[in-house]
Amino acid sequence: MVRPLGLPFDPIERAAQSWEQHFGPAASMRAATSVFRVQQILLARFDEALKPHGLTFARYEVLVLLTFSRTGQLPLKVIGSRLMVHPTSATNAIERLVAAGYVERRPNPADGRGVLAAITDAGRDVVPRATEALTGQDFGLADLPEAELDVLFDVLKKVRLGAGDVAGD
Repeated sequence: MVRPLGLPFDPIERAAQSWEQHFGPAASMRAATSVFRVQQILLARFDEALKPHGLTFARYEVLVLLTFSRTGQLPLKVIGSRLMVHPTSATNAIERLVAAGYVERRPNPADGRGVLAAITDAGRDVVPRATEALTGQDFGLADLPEAELDVLFDVLKKVRLGAGDVAGD
């Protein structure tokens, strides 16, 4: 859980004031720093909600991806790519899910050296309960009205499009 700072001032605003005095305009720095802080807050909220299910958000994402797949299994390299994480991070999450009994590693018949991650019955059973825990807290964004969620998504999508995450509309 991210501990509330309870400061009598906003440290990002304070940093922005100092930034402007030393380097110039601070709008980009202030926005980027806010995104990083919100990421910390959201991940802590997710992990707190998922902990009773033996999951972190990274592991939950793998289970959901496998749940959404046609066969309940995917190559490890596809999992990393779809979740936009380094292959090592995907492998680590899968190893933890295997240890928890939520995923099995299987040889990939289409690729002699490849490995598939396959969701188990226990993995399928935990996904709805874990999802309820996350949706029960509005994915950590209960502080925002629904209309602002759409605006936030649209604003952040522009950054993702600029980075080449997906082809532009």
